[in-house]
Amino acid sequence: MVETQFRYRADEPAGDPAVTVDSFGDQTNAAAVRIEPGDDARVLLPYLDRLKLVEVNFPAYTDGRGYSAARILREAGYVGELRAVGDVLVDQLAYMRRCGFDSFAPEHPLNTADAEAAMARYADVYQPTVDGRAPVWAKRHG
Repeated sequence: MVETQFRYRADEPAGDPAVTVDSFGDQTNAAAVRIEPGDDARVLLPYLDRLKLVEVNFPAYTDGRGYSAARILREAGYVGELRAVGDVLVDQLAYMRRCGFDSFAPEHPLNTADAEAAMARYADVYQPTVDGRAPVWAKRHG
């Protein structure tokens, strides 16, 4: 299990170890899965009701495929914990939250004050996403 540094959920953390996407479908008792770059998050859509945790691996901060995986899962109705793991940088946190990530396990620990500042930096946003914040154009044009 990956060490979580930041978690923005009130429920109990999942205690199950995450299995690969390939092995998840064969394990009827698995409740946690880890998405690697190149895995298709849509494979998990029939199983959203039994998933408690989805870890999305970011092996390099330049690999943005995990953002798409998060959006696919959240837009399909996944309400469990969605954890970004790996090469997660402080300046990515707010964008990851907007895509639906609610916990973070960075490869290298982040400064807590910097993380809090990053999360609070932008009062207004431009794109609609799964975090429920209205984009600034919608506020302006009702």
